[in-house]
Amino acid sequence: MQYATLGGMPEEMTGGALAGPRGAGRALHRTLVGTRPGLVGLALIIGLGAGLGSVLFHELILGVTWLVTGRADFSDAGRVASTHLPVLGFWFLLVAPVLGGLVYGPLVQRFAPEARGHGVPEVMVAVARNGGRIPATVAGVKALASGICIGTGGSVGREGPIVQIGSALGSAIGQWLRVPSTRMVLMVCCGAAGGISATFDAPISGVVFGLELILRSFSAEAFGVLVISSVTANVVAKLIAGDTAILTLPHFELGSAASLPLYAVLGLLAGLLGWAFARILYVVEDACDRVWRGPEWLRPAVGGLLLGALLLALPQMYGVGYPVLENAIESRYALGFLLLLVVGKILASSLTIGIGGSGGVFAPSLFVGGTAGTAFGIAASAAFPALDLNPGAFGLVGMAAVFAGAAHAPITAVLIVFELTGDYALILPLMAAVVLATGLSNLVSRDTIYTLKLLRRGIDIAADTPVDEALRRVTVGELMRPVEGALVPRGTPLVDERPAAGTGVASDGPGPAPADPGPSVLGADAAPADPGLPVLGADTPVRDVLDLLARHRGTRLAVRDTPDGPVRGTLAEHDVLDHLRGVGSAGIG
Repeated sequence: MQYATLGGMPEEMTGGALAGPRGAGRALHRTLVGTRPGLVGLALIIGLGAGLGSVLFHELILGVTWLVTGRADFSDAGRVASTHLPVLGFWFLLVAPVLGGLVYGPLVQRFAPEARGHGVPEVMVAVARNGGRIPATVAGVKALASGICIGTGGSVGREGPIVQIGSALGSAIGQWLRVPSTRMVLMVCCGAAGGISATFDAPISGVVFGLELILRSFSAEAFGVLVISSVTANVVAKLIAGDTAILTLPHFELGSAASLPLYAVLGLLAGLLGWAFARILYVVEDACDRVWRGPEWLRPAVGGLLLGALLLALPQMYGVGYPVLENAIESRYALGFLLLLVVGKILASSLTIGIGGSGGVFAPSLFVGGTAGTAFGIAASAAFPALDLNPGAFGLVGMAAVFAGAAHAPITAVLIVFELTGDYALILPLMAAVVLATGLSNLVSRDTIYTLKLLRRGIDIAADTPVDEALRRVTVGELMRPVEGALVPRGTPLVDERPAAGTGVASDGPGPAPADPGPSVLGADAAPADPGLPVLGADTPVRDVLDLLARHRGTRLAVRDTPDGPVRGTLAEHDVLDHLRGVGSAGIG
């Protein structure tokens, strides 16, 4: 048989050559989006990005801190002048937060208001309510804003920002590839796990943080991909930055078993302290909201005067403060000064967040727990000298217990301290204190330092049922019945002419294969209807359109990417029911 040729090549061959790269790209996309090996590949990519992002973010903080103070970390320097601003003397502590606020305030307000605050709640609501979708600009803005805030004296941590940065990276990749929402949330959690792993050199804690706090559920698939991302991020960070510990903590022994009741008492007190930290944080933020009447972009700079005054009084509050925490655990401070550090850190962190700063509350809760725990240990040692207690051991346990009381995350709390120290000797008092802290804090209030921020916006993710979560994690575009073979103009809604119990959905969720709905061209199973019917957005979570579907039962509502765009498909109430049947057969949540 003869073929028409182009350039001396058979048509079959030219067509194949032109279609080859495009076909290979489509095949790769299908693999990444729709298969488990593809999900493993995405977890590797996200882990690589999270590890690299963690290192760059750390270097940014060090660079800004050095530029302003002349030191890599100023918190343990005392009330001394900056070597780069000697003319100001120690008064530079008053000026630094103001200058930082003038830079990051407009940056956040203009490009990504979501970057304000401590970051983790925004990731939690993105997973629980928005199908894992986070604006792509958040990662870059969060890194710059938090780096400048911490480097100019903001008394917050870098763990919250790197969680948001890693999560935004995972979400951006998922949105670019147009992955299903069920896969997108796993990619977001992969970024969070990788960020914690690379920052703390704690790969197990990174995985559990992603599952316990961000995803808020456990499954074999989720655990597997988070492990891959966490390990990858950890290895990347070590290859670039070396095997440098974020905290250098001494080894402690439990000593006499008679000291265990004291650790239990510490756990109860730490639970209350964690609860109080969360409340004070938002009380201060509310006070700042009531007082401030100017533009939001200027708020960090004006509020920086208050933060600077606090730094003048207690320069140990400058930045994250890990060197000060190490000194506290090593019992280098007196009891009274340790209590002053506890109060100072709570106020400084709350004020930094309240004035519109950007940074995490994970590290401050560890700082508060470490200093308070050591103070408790000094008092207990004086009260029971025969037990030969080591105050630093109580400090280590206090770190985990206060975080557990604030976040209601006991597994993460135990593992983070265990991985930071690599020391198994204190595991018994550590576990006991963390469980008691979590239990008492949960009895006082079910809200955490993270969910409180969402509740103040009217968002209660803890109240979501498994069905709510399943429908929030899938979009209209994923469940719609595609309309092929015709571009339907705006104003031509579609009416379902099938029985309400019809089958067949377009879903990437688990469950039986959808039945063939028949031809999906206009006129096959739909007909023009009232042009006043609502139009559904393809990227809208299904949970948000349930009321519309219920009010127009029996009607297939048009789905468009934009209000004026062509109809991509249609959605009816029974499509959602079919999806839930499929998800239910595999186990919701």
